[in-house]
Amino acid sequence: MAQLFDPFVQRTMTLRNRIVMAPMCMYSAGTDGVPNQWHLVHYGTRAVGGTGLIIAEATAVEPRGRISEHDLGLWNDQQAEAYAEVVRFCHQYGAAFSIQLAHAGRKAWSDQKGAGPEQPVAPSALPYDNDWQTPAELGQADIDRIVAAFGAAARRAGEIGCDAVEIHAAHGYLLHEFLSPLSNHRTDEYGGSLENRSRLLKRVFEAVRKQFPADRPIWVRISATDWVPGGWDIEESVALALMMKEWGVDLVDVSTGGNSPLQKITNLGPGYQVPFAERIRREAGIPTGAVGLITEPNQANQILQEGRADVVLLGRELLRNPYFPLAAAHQLGHEVKWPVQYERGRFPKPKQS
Repeated sequence: MAQLFDPFVQRTMTLRNRIVMAPMCMYSAGTDGVPNQWHLVHYGTRAVGGTGLIIAEATAVEPRGRISEHDLGLWNDQQAEAYAEVVRFCHQYGAAFSIQLAHAGRKAWSDQKGAGPEQPVAPSALPYDNDWQTPAELGQADIDRIVAAFGAAARRAGEIGCDAVEIHAAHGYLLHEFLSPLSNHRTDEYGGSLENRSRLLKRVFEAVRKQFPADRPIWVRISATDWVPGGWDIEESVALALMMKEWGVDLVDVSTGGNSPLQKITNLGPGYQVPFAERIRREAGIPTGAVGLITEPNQANQILQEGRADVVLLGRELLRNPYFPLAAAHQLGHEVKWPVQYERGRFPKPKQS
């Protein structure tokens, strides 16, 4: 049974299959953060190729929150108007569309190790590594502005027709920096206990939920472990997932790492992050997405059949093969609708023995 091609329904969003395009930065915008023809073709091709949900790359909610000067943004209406064209095209070819709302924190301007046009900010004045620029520690007024910026970006995402949004709280960026004791040394209400370290994420979620249409889902991407002793780990991730379930988060997109150059991944290989998604799903009782070296149709289908996750996110595999879903359906013996323009290239049906 090709469970990979079962629809997935959350609120009013219905995905035609369980294949999700993971957010991957393209570093192809101008310094204005406006989507361009590259983004239209890049995301549109995956919609034509049969992907169920496209999650657009990390999109900054304010200018200093960019990973690079060529990241997409959603802090003004010009960016939203350009994004709207991409959303419309993907909808035309059957894909749902989401934007990953992000703030890079101390890892802003990563190609210059934090030495960009604006000083990076973080929960504590701790650089990502010894040769990186030291970020400014965020004060309460700045925290409030960032929360408001997430909410405003979510409003714009809703207005242009996004079916969902994803809050980026992984990979060593700002919200992950607040979660992890490696990067958060604060002694106020945003530091110390898990409840305090998750306070900013909770406030961001509440701001996004308030401004994004209530009938559409909100996902959160987390790093389930820092891969560093004494850092953020799977036990705290499960505890956070239980909290997020109470807040109303619809799905946890489970990745790992990115918060420390000292990380040591112990089991790198196909599907190496799936056990984290499985444990969070089982122990927190919340839908999860699995990501990380998922490259084969049978592998992706088995993850779902075994109840280890609810959707699978493909990254590099969809860069290599934007038509993976069409090929996967053929390999798994499942009939799917092809774009009429491509019907002549449809795989032949197996001969009856």
